[in-house]
Amino acid sequence: MQHLALIEKTQSLIAAGDIVGAEHALVALADAQGDGALMEVLTQLPPKDVLAIIREYDNSKASIINLMLTPEQFARAVVIEKQYRDLTRAHLRGMMNSVIFRDGADSLAFLTAIGDLEGGSEALADYFEEKWSRIEAFARTGTFDTVEDDGAMIDEDDLRANAWARPRIELDEVADQDWMQTAWLLRHELPDLFIEMLVVLRAKARAFELGLDAEDLEEDDGKVETRDTDLGKATPAARESDEESAI
Repeated sequence: MQHLALIEKTQSLIAAGDIVGAEHALVALADAQGDGALMEVLTQLPPKDVLAIIREYDNSKASIINLMLTPEQFARAVVIEKQYRDLTRAHLRGMMNSVIFRDGADSLAFLTAIGDLEGGSEALADYFEEKWSRIEAFARTGTFDTVEDDGAMIDEDDLRANAWARPRIELDEVADQDWMQTAWLLRHELPDLFIEMLVVLRAKARAFELGLDAEDLEEDDGKVETRDTDLGKATPAARESDEESAI
């Protein structure tokens, strides 16, 4: 296997908590042997190790790692980010924004790849967690303005009936390379995934109001099973071996 020594070195640095050192090793490979060599190594790294590197984003500089990730590689990392238990979701939002809105990126391809994996809708719901009332307003009215703190909800049937409604605001009005642009793309370009994400987000909001984790809600009490709501049905990213990471 080519670059085996570098892969082992990178994994050792990540396990030791030296994320900067691991990134530098990968960048040095790209400088010495080109982007193709870096892509080959990224393909062979487990999602947990890719995640360990890309979640330490830095808005002040471009990361060649983020620039080289394919939608499928990125999606496999995103769906296991919850293992870090980052309550603010700052790392999740930061790394998602830096990748799906990178120069020349096909944002829809990245969002679709996330939605195709088990846990994808949950990851997207986590991304929007702190903005849930405004996402509800967007689902209801087509704008992000909300009078009530918790917003009014429309049922899933109405959401699907209006899935392809004409946008009330144009994309360039919310092109912030952040949550509003992501929400617009989901609702108006990937409406099925938007609805699935919103169902999960509602369960999280309800659990928060009850002082519970979303997983603690009983099924007949509104619990959402993400394996039933995700567009995809299988993912190699959540295997036990991948969950044992440098978290």
